[in-house]
Amino acid sequence: MAAEIFVNALEHLGEKLKISEGVTGSVFAAVGTAMPETLVPLLAIFGGTGSVETSHEIGVGAILGAPLMLSTLSLFLMGVAVLKRRGLKGQLHPERTGLKRDLDFFLMAFVLAFVAMFVPHDDGLVRGAIAFVMVLIYFVYVMLTLRASAKLVEDGHGTEAESPMLLTRLGLPQNLLFIVVQLALGLGLLVAGAKGFIHGVEEAAPIIGISALLLSLMIIPVATELPEKVNSILWIRKRKDTLAFGNITGAMVFQGTLLPAIGISLTPWTAQKEVLLGVSVTLIAAFWLRWVALNGGLRVWHLFLNGALYAAYLAAVLV
Repeated sequence: MAAEIFVNALEHLGEKLKISEGVTGSVFAAVGTAMPETLVPLLAIFGGTGSVETSHEIGVGAILGAPLMLSTLSLFLMGVAVLKRRGLKGQLHPERTGLKRDLDFFLMAFVLAFVAMFVPHDDGLVRGAIAFVMVLIYFVYVMLTLRASAKLVEDGHGTEAESPMLLTRLGLPQNLLFIVVQLALGLGLLVAGAKGFIHGVEEAAPIIGISALLLSLMIIPVATELPEKVNSILWIRKRKDTLAFGNITGAMVFQGTLLPAIGISLTPWTAQKEVLLGVSVTLIAAFWLRWVALNGGLRVWHLFLNGALYAAYLAAVLV
C-alpha cells in the first residue's frame, strides 16, 4: 500500500512534468517501487539489529537479492501474464534504445560490484574508488535518460497517469505541492515497514535454520519488491511494454549501482558461495535479455529462461 501511494504520486509527477514513459518507468517508477527493499539494506547496515554481523548479512543479501529477483523471477512472471494472449512466440515491444541503455549501465555497474568482492576489506582506497564510479554511473544514466525524454514525448511516448491521485479522493487539489506531500507520505510508510521487516528476518533465520544472508537473498526481494512489480504485469497486459520493462530494468540500474556502492564501502562485501552464485546468475540473466532484445527481438518464451535461471539458483543454494 505504501509503494502504491508512492508510485501513484510519481505517475502524476511524470505527467505534470511532461516526461516520457521511459523516464517514468526507468527512473521514477523504478525508484519508487524499489524503495521498500532499498530501505531494508540501508536500515540494516546502519544499525538495524543488535548484531553487526547479522546486520551486514541482511544488508548484503538484500542488496544483491534485488537485481537477482528482478532479472529472473520478475521477468518470468511478466511472460506468464501474457502467455495466453500472445503465446510462447509472441513478440514483446519495449522501446529498444531505453532498454539497451538500462541493461548496459546495469551490467557495467554490476560487473564492478562483482570485482569488488575480491578487493581486500582493508584496501579502502580501491573500494572507495569502485563505489564512487558506481555512483557516477547512475548519475550519468539518469542524465542520458532525461535527455532522451523530449524526443520520446514528441513521438507519442509521454506519461499518462493510470488513475486519479489518491489524495484528490480526500478532496485535496491535484497540484505539485500535494503530489510532493503524497510522495513524502508513501516514503514514511515504507521506512516504517522496512524497519519491522529487518527484525523479522533476524528472528526468522535461526528458526528456519539458514543464515540471515541466504534468507535475505531469497526472501527480502520477493516480499518487499515483487508485489510492487505487479505494475509491470498490469502494464504489459495493457501492451504498455516500455513502461513494463522500464519499471524492472530501471530498478535493476538503481539497485545495481547506488546500493552496492554503499555495501562495498560499509560491509565486508566478500565472495561467499551464495553471493557469488547469485551475482553470476544475475549477470547471465541480464546478458541474455540484452542479447535477445537486440538480436531478433524479445519473445515471450525468452522470459521463461530467466525464470529457469532463478529456479536453478534456488536449487543450488538450498541443496
